[in-house]
Amino acid sequence: MKIKFLTFALLFVAVFAFAQEEESVQMVPGMTEIWDPEVAIITPGEKPSDAPSDAIVLFDGVDINREWTNQDGGPVEWEVADGCVTVKRGTGIIKTKRVFEDFQLHIEWRSPAEVIGESQGRGNSGVFLQGRYEVQVLDNYNNRTYRNGQAGSLYKQYPPLVNACKGPGEWQVYDIIYTAPRFNDDGITFFTPPTVTVLHNGVLVQNHSKLRGPTEYIGIPEYTVKKHGPDGIQLQDHGNPVSYRNIWIREL
Repeated sequence: MKIKFLTFALLFVAVFAFAQEEESVQMVPGMTEIWDPEVAIITPGEKPSDAPSDAIVLFDGVDINREWTNQDGGPVEWEVADGCVTVKRGTGIIKTKRVFEDFQLHIEWRSPAEVIGESQGRGNSGVFLQGRYEVQVLDNYNNRTYRNGQAGSLYKQYPPLVNACKGPGEWQVYDIIYTAPRFNDDGITFFTPPTVTVLHNGVLVQNHSKLRGPTEYIGIPEYTVKKHGPDGIQLQDHGNPVSYRNIWIREL
C-alpha cells in the first residue's frame, strides 16, 4: 500500500512540475521567424511572359542552334523566321543541348492559321519533358478528339481540366511546372512519381498530375527500363507546321 501511495505521489509531483514548466515558457513572435539564409532576389519580367533574370532563354527568336539540336545532335532543320521556329515536316524532333530535372518552363506555340485536317491531324505537335513525358500541342478550337489526347493533356494519361484553346493562327501559352521522378533502388518503381502542373493561356489545366510512366502511343505507360536522370526538352515534329517562340526555363 505504501509503495502504491509513493508511486502516485511521485507521479503527481512530476505532472505538476511539467505543468509549471509549460506555463513558464511563453511563445513570442521571434521564435517562429526565420531570417537566414535570405531569399534570393531576382528581377521579374515586365510582363508575365517575359523571362525573369534567373531564367535560361532557350530560344530568343533568332538563334535556334545556340540551345537546340536535331534528333541526331546536328543543326536544327526547322524554319526560323519572324521571331519563331516552325516545324519542317519530316526533319524530326528538336531537343535542347542542356539537360534538366525540376523546372518551370514557359513556351508559346501557334497552330497554322489555315485549318487542314481534323482530330489529331490538325496542328499536332508536343512538348516532351525530360524527353519522355508529353504535354500535347494540338488545335482543339472547334475540333474534338479523344479527351486524353487534346491540347493541354498529358498525352494518353490525363485530359486537361478544361479546353482553353484559342483559334487557329493565334499565339498560345503553356507555363509548365515539372518535378522529376525519384526512383527506388530497383530503378523501376517510384519513390515519388513525376508530377506536372500546366497553365494554358493562364488557365490551370493540369493540377500537380502524377504520371504513371513515359508517354506511350500504344499501351499502358510504365517503366520497364532502368531509372533516368536529368534530360532535355524536346519539341515534336508530327508533320504539321506548328510554330514556337519565347521559350525559357527556370531550374528549381
